Amino acid sequence: MFAMLPAELVLPVQLCAGIAALCWLLSVLTREYSWVDRTWSIMPGVYAYTFAARAGFADARLNLVTALIVLWCVRLTLNYARKGGFAPGGEDYRWAVLRSRMPPWLFQVFNVFFIAGYQHLLVFLITVPVWQMYLHPTALAGSDVALAGLFLLLLAGETLADQQQWNYHQWKKARVAAGESVGNGFLETGLWAYSRHPNFFCEQALWWVVYGFSVSAGAGWLNPTLVGPVLLTLLFHGSTNFTEEITAGKYPAYAGYQQRV
Repeated sequence: MFAMLPAELVLPVQLCAGIAALCWLLSVLTREYSWVDRTWSIMPGVYAYTFAARAGFADARLNLVTALIVLWCVRLTLNYARKGGFAPGGEDYRWAVLRSRMPPWLFQVFNVFFIAGYQHLLVFLITVPVWQMYLHPTALAGSDVALAGLFLLLLAGETLADQQQWNYHQWKKARVAAGESVGNGFLETGLWAYSRHPNFFCEQALWWVVYGFSVSAGAGWLNPTLVGPVLLTLLFHGSTNFTEEITAGKYPAYAGYQQRV
């Protein structure tokens, strides 16, 4: 199968298949299903690096985009780590909810094909516009500078949204421990007064910007790597609806927040 791929795709595809299989195996052994989440913030940087390295780090656009993706990796990894995502038992709460709604055998099928398989494929696909940059080694343009600025702005927005959420949950935890009221029980100030999921918005937009770099390189407005940001947007749409369903079930005031924001 790998022999049919262009040479520059062989290593990243092998890495994708290998890490997907490893995460599936670990999920079966540990009965935790967030192993994909633990690699989500790392693998895009690895994939981008393989293309930049294959180009001998001689392509300015590849180097720039790889550096931006690595910066994204560091920020998201640190944010995930402080929430306990890498610790034993740091499973996404939504998987437990989903397990309660599915027969065990069906959840394991879901684990193979969606959690371990599809999600790792998607992590590869959102990064694969870098491949088009590798195939179109053109000089940096003003559009690249603008895209880099937009990427950094969105990264800052995502960082601020996550920090506001972190501060709120630390405050909420302290109030609950003291037996005090926490109001409605969810964050609705700062960026969260304007968007119910400002971090999700910035996250999706970041990968549309990465696709924009492939367009700037000369791959065309509609090149095959468009599939990555499109599928990511669809995933966030479904995941966010599921998250909001759970949240609305926990907090009666959330329905009003949904109407306002």
